[in-house]
Amino acid sequence: MKSITDIKQRFGIIGNSKKLELAIEKALRVSPTDISVMVTGESGTGKEVIPKIIHQNSVRKHSPYIAVNCGAIPEGTIDSELFGHEKGSFTGATNNRKGYFEVANNGTIFLDEVGELPLSTQVRLLRVLETGEFIKVGASTTQKTNVRIVAATNVDMINAIDKNQFREDLFYRLNTVEINLPPLRHRKEDIELIFRKFSMDFAEKYKMPSIRLTDDAIKLISSYHWPGNIRQLRNLTEQISVIEEKRMINSNILKNYLPQNNNLPVIQNKKNIDSELTEREILYKVLFEMKKDISELKKITNSFLEENDKININSENSNEFSKDELVKSTIIIPSISKEKVNDEINIKEPISLQEREIDMIKNVLTKFKGKRNKAAKELGISERTLYRKIKQFKL
Repeated sequence: MKSITDIKQRFGIIGNSKKLELAIEKALRVSPTDISVMVTGESGTGKEVIPKIIHQNSVRKHSPYIAVNCGAIPEGTIDSELFGHEKGSFTGATNNRKGYFEVANNGTIFLDEVGELPLSTQVRLLRVLETGEFIKVGASTTQKTNVRIVAATNVDMINAIDKNQFREDLFYRLNTVEINLPPLRHRKEDIELIFRKFSMDFAEKYKMPSIRLTDDAIKLISSYHWPGNIRQLRNLTEQISVIEEKRMINSNILKNYLPQNNNLPVIQNKKNIDSELTEREILYKVLFEMKKDISELKKITNSFLEENDKININSENSNEFSKDELVKSTIIIPSISKEKVNDEINIKEPISLQEREIDMIKNVLTKFKGKRNKAAKELGISERTLYRKIKQFKL
């Protein structure tokens, strides 16, 4: 078995992270076998390299290797792409066509974004894994294929199974061995090395000196969250290489190329995912406050009316009050009918919901001196939703 260092050099893998090396070692161990492998990890972590390592270190290395992006193929044609079709089987099928499973016989197929496969295609794929048989679209006879399948996904497959978006039996057939690639934020010691490699590549590509980082820039780039992982780091390095005239990049320059919220999780939490629900919650909160205010107003008004009735009765049947006292009482609590008061209340009740929402947002922003993250937490909404509200209401 080849060493991890040899594999890194051959496939251009940069980094000395233990988690990365563990993934490579696992790929080398399963390569001589025919078991199915599931490569997991966030988008941009380089999952496409693992299937190549497995194929090139297996007995199938001289046979075809085909990579299929399942998420990029329309649902109506995915079966034809994978399994082929017969002439006339559907509109536009003017010739017989071989699918990937027929072309890659005795080789390896890499199914990237396998979680995007339609349920009908998942049934066909399960049959290939269990029996090695498939049927072309429009055909009536089965064909045999001897293909090793390596799949990859960046979605939560258990969650997809719970939502009936992915077959549980297929998942366990594909996930015989799982190889997880760590995100870049868990490989902090590798970030500068990868940056330097990309910097040299772009310097050679654009015929210019390579860019370098100052100590403060290295510290910043190592602490950044990198939601887009290696792909994002590569794009950032290319931008700086082309746009900046200076070849020595400090943290101030680097900040211009990094999104402001560098702690935003790649997989958003439930509050961010259900942003519509949180907006609804703040509306409910506004309505509740309005209802409470109206109830208090009615209670106070009724109390005034009851007190006013008592005074009117006492003024008619008793001589305890002087004329001045009666005048004073009448000024403080005017003698008005309940019907009139209720009419007045009904006129004032329909306060604009939007105005209440604006007032609440203004008050909370004032309370936290304009700090949106704290204000959003107080309101029970995401910071992104609060920013949209501020923009919408021109606050």
